Amino acid sequence: MYVAPLRLGRITALLALAAVISAAAYGFTGTNTVPPSSAGDGAGTISGYNVTNVQYFLNASNPQVLDRVEFDLDAPAGTVTVRLVTPAGTWYSCTNPSGNHWQCNTPGASVAAANELRVVAVQ
Repeated sequence: MYVAPLRLGRITALLALAAVISAAAYGFTGTNTVPPSSAGDGAGTISGYNVTNVQYFLNASNPQVLDRVEFDLDAPAGTVTVRLVTPAGTWYSCTNPSGNHWQCNTPGASVAAANELRVVAVQ
């Protein structure tokens, strides 16, 4: 089979280019480093929290608006949020002023619309 010299030159150039790209790609994959990490699987009991001493604070100038909710949990928690309207109400973040006491500011929350106090707490 006869291949024209110009065509053979193009094929050779393409093969050379493919070899260079392959070598470069291999070089990049060889330089990736992955930091050590841990993985695992396990099971544990989720016990939940008991919520006590719930207090609702109304807005001083408009008592139809709820300014904040405060309550105590029976154990320490790291993050706490509350929702006052189900099923698609706003979630409000809470702060921990001391011990297991939590305060959740609820600006603009309507007293009339509130139909639940859902507390989500995690360690």
